[in-house]
Amino acid sequence: QVQLVESGGGLVQPGGSLTLSCAASKNMPERAVMGWYRQAPGKQRDLVASITMGKMSNYEDSVKGRFTISRDNEKKTVYLQMNSLRPEDTAVYYCNARHRLGGYSYWGQGTQVTVSS
Repeated sequence: QVQLVESGGGLVQPGGSLTLSCAASKNMPERAVMGWYRQAPGKQRDLVASITMGKMSNYEDSVKGRFTISRDNEKKTVYLQMNSLRPEDTAVYYCNARHRLGGYSYWGQGTQVTVSS
């Protein structure tokens, strides 16, 4: 079982920045697609950004130009740099590692991000 451990959430004012980190256990397949999802109260869990082992990234439209996903393959760690945060970015952010063609999918425990003045 692959384990994913997130860190870096918290409370930030609108316009501020946060960086989330997610460290995977050593048994995570190196070719796994890693990503960040978020879930606000009463809403479904949606993809924020994802990145392949080859560093190809994909972003949800509302975060393009504000968020940057990156990945350290040696450390099996994925990051999400979040700038220009808005109240609507408030959610629990979940790390995910999955097979690029389907199959396995592992989740972290989630980390709360709250954007409020």
